[in-house]
Order: sequence, then structure tokens, then C-alpha cells
Amino acid sequence: MSTLQVLRTLLFYLLLSSSSFFWCILSVFVAPFLPFRARYRFVIQNWCRSAVWLARVVVGIRYDIQGLEHLPARPCVILAKHQSTWETFFLSGLFEPLSQVVKRELLFVPFFGWAMAMLRPIAIDRANPKAALKQLAKQGNECLAKGAWVLVFPEGTRVPMGKIGKFSRGGAALAVNAGVPVLPIAHDAGRFWPKEGWAKYPGTIRVVIGPAMQAEGQGPRAIAELNDRAFRWIEQTQRELGALDAEGYVEERSSASV
Repeated sequence: MSTLQVLRTLLFYLLLSSSSFFWCILSVFVAPFLPFRARYRFVIQNWCRSAVWLARVVVGIRYDIQGLEHLPARPCVILAKHQSTWETFFLSGLFEPLSQVVKRELLFVPFFGWAMAMLRPIAIDRANPKAALKQLAKQGNECLAKGAWVLVFPEGTRVPMGKIGKFSRGGAALAVNAGVPVLPIAHDAGRFWPKEGWAKYPGTIRVVIGPAMQAEGQGPRAIAELNDRAFRWIEQTQRELGALDAEGYVEERSSASV
């Protein structure tokens, strides 16, 4: 990475962290007085969009999105590839309101966690996988019923560029039980915003939204089939993006992957 890019990356982190600090403080005092949808836009959507904008302007990370025509009219379960932090910002800015699975410990972070807690996240205990799955089923269904999208990273953790992890069935199970489709999303954000290290590289992230997938029936078999179908679509699309190696499978997942 060139000296100029190093300086641009450092500037990006400085601006992102300072904006996060001040925005979270402001949100703690303003958000409680807003209805939920306006609260989401104020606390999360606007700030996440500013983070994506900073990445574009400061470090040169742009994006191209395909498949917006596949967005269903009503919120559903989003199953997205997880490679970096960028897609968390991007998807939180694209869909609103959106609830996502987060580590419970994040809610205890001063200001940041307090602001996040007001947005109905599905905060799981990673040390208790069975309880986490039950929590996703219960809270996820409540969020969908109230008109919120539910974002699930089925690999359970960020997986390095070129690899793909086994999909947990939690997101598919939520969709089947709630009677909504899953929306698969593939991308190559890890090429420019890697999982490891602090380096950021200029370029254009390609995001592909697939057709919404509805389960064929009910029960465990329908859940497994829907999950496998979403996995195959994301796997194939990652290959088409050049974001999956020939031997790109990994077995490691978070113990509480949902």
C-alpha cells in the first residue's frame, strides 16, 4: 500500500471514529423521543450512509449494485455474505428499518451500545448457541411482524476473501416459520476492505442482490432446502465475482452462528 493510501486510510479512521462518537452521544439524547422508524433513520441509516460516503471519498472504495429490482415489496429475511465491516454499513443504510443479529456485549459499549440498544437489535449470547437460535426465532418474527427487515449473516462471522463458510439454518428457519422469503446477497467487499488488518484499498465493490426465495412447504426439510438453495446461489455468484477460490470452503464458524 502506498504512503498516500496509508495516510488516506488513517484519515478515514479518524473521521469515522470521531463522527461515531459525536453521533452516538447525540443519538442517546435525541432518539428516545422519536418513533421507531424515524429513530432508525436518525441513529443508524444516516450515519451508516455517511460511513459508506467517507469510504468512497477518503479511501476510494466505491460500489456498484445489481438486482435492486429483486427487492420484495414487504420486508423479509436477508441472507448476506460476510467478508468485512463495509457490508454492515452498506446494508444498514440500504434497508430501513433493519434489525440484525449482534453480539450482546456490544450493547454495553458506552454511547455506541446504548444507541444501538434503542433500535431493537437481536443481541445474542454467543456462548449459548441454542438460546441464540430461539432468540432469533422469537425476536426475528416480532421484527418482521412490525415491518422491519432482518439481516442474518449465515456464516456466523466474517470469512476472508476467497472463502465461504457453512450456512447456519437460523435465517432460513425464521423465514419459513414467518412465511416470508429470504433475500440472498453476494459481494466482494473483502477485496478492498479485508477482514484482517486495518488496510483499505481503492476500487469498486460489486454487490449483487438475488431473487427472493420462498420455501417450498414447511418444517425441517423445507428449511434445509431453502438454506441450501440460498447457499448455492451465493456460492455461484461469489465465483462469478471472482471472490471465491477453487478450494474456497471453510468449516470454522462462530459457535453461536445463527
